[in-house]
Amino acid sequence: MSVRWEKLTAPELRALAAQDALVVLPVAALEQHGPHLPVWTDSMIGHACCVRAAELAEGVPAVVLPPMWMGMSEHHLPFGGTISLDYATFHAVLRCVCRSLKAQGFRRLFLVNSHGGNIDPIAVAARELCLEFAMPVVATTIFKVSPEIGRILETQPGVQHACEAETSFWLHLHPAEVRQDQVANSLSGPGVQVGEAFTRFWSFAERAPETGVRGDPRAATAEKGEKLLAAVACALAEAMREPLLWRAPHAVWDGAPTP
Repeated sequence: MSVRWEKLTAPELRALAAQDALVVLPVAALEQHGPHLPVWTDSMIGHACCVRAAELAEGVPAVVLPPMWMGMSEHHLPFGGTISLDYATFHAVLRCVCRSLKAQGFRRLFLVNSHGGNIDPIAVAARELCLEFAMPVVATTIFKVSPEIGRILETQPGVQHACEAETSFWLHLHPAEVRQDQVANSLSGPGVQVGEAFTRFWSFAERAPETGVRGDPRAATAEKGEKLLAAVACALAEAMREPLLWRAPHAVWDGAPTP
């Protein structure tokens, strides 16, 4: 049986709820990815990683929702091709997903993020939803799940934006979608750099001027994409099998004793 929610029937999904299946929601974006990659990049990568992970998670019934294709992407608006939510709406959409799942008998939700602008908001949302719905809601970002990612890449320590890594994913999964004639013209000029100790809003026109790309897509290969997909999927599958992540949350607002 498919692990993809949209390919299943309602009775099949009810049966999965009865098996305490883990629901996986890829949380992504619809935003510019330079002159060489489609705006669907984060959604494509996140969904592909989740589907592969669900297929690998032996002993854990898991089902993957279609990607949540709108995230917090206002920093990409200057380049066009971008649709963004604000935080209140972002949280509300996730809340509605949780509410819908719980009404149908599902009791666990894995939020797998593939967009940098969602990292902070999804962490806050997961903690709040975990307590509100009294169910484990676990969030992660695929760039951070495996140290193997940095060892695969040659020109950057991790995933950036429309970069060696993301372009490699496309070359492995859907090579015809990469505008190869634009790769050489995709490098950005130097952008704002203030370190990680302080935070504020910066647009990508400030952080990656001219093209909206961070990193060097010229180093991308299909072979790297295959290895990246495998590394991320294996790490996600391991998390799906980790009992500690999926135990019931401590009901602190109800005065419950320490579990």
